[in-house]
Amino acid sequence: MKAEHINPFLVAVSNTFSTMLDCEARRGEIALVSSGTKLFPISGVIGLSGMAAGTVVINLSKEVALKAASAMLMMNITEINDDVIDAVGEIANMVAGQAKAELEEYNLSVSLPNVVTGEDHAIRFPSDAKPIGVAFDTDFGPLRLEVGLEPIAQTAGA
Repeated sequence: MKAEHINPFLVAVSNTFSTMLDCEARRGEIALVSSGTKLFPISGVIGLSGMAAGTVVINLSKEVALKAASAMLMMNITEINDDVIDAVGEIANMVAGQAKAELEEYNLSVSLPNVVTGEDHAIRFPSDAKPIGVAFDTDFGPLRLEVGLEPIAQTAGA
């Protein structure tokens, strides 16, 4: 994955948290993702396809997921429930949708979001992707963005 492909996703995380959740998201360390096992127990997952293919993962701590869902629904939520799962999926969808607009040269389609929960859950990226992970510290707590996106080779005459 090229480093410049991550930038639209970084901006999208900051914009989504700022505008939709009134929460500042500060970018931290950037590193290659070496394991499918996730740091936090809740992940919103979006597939990307088109002239590039890949996966976007928004991996949230329980604290961030609860506070984000509470902010979106304007009510206090204290336990992981269907509302929290839906909110995490919507956050992933907003981040991927905003980044897609900045990567228009790849004519990307965005899948419906999936949300995976559980301690030590794993999410695999396409085998040829070299995903990049970015830590964020938010007013709600920590999260991690992981993006693996690779252009698809065009065949001759296509």
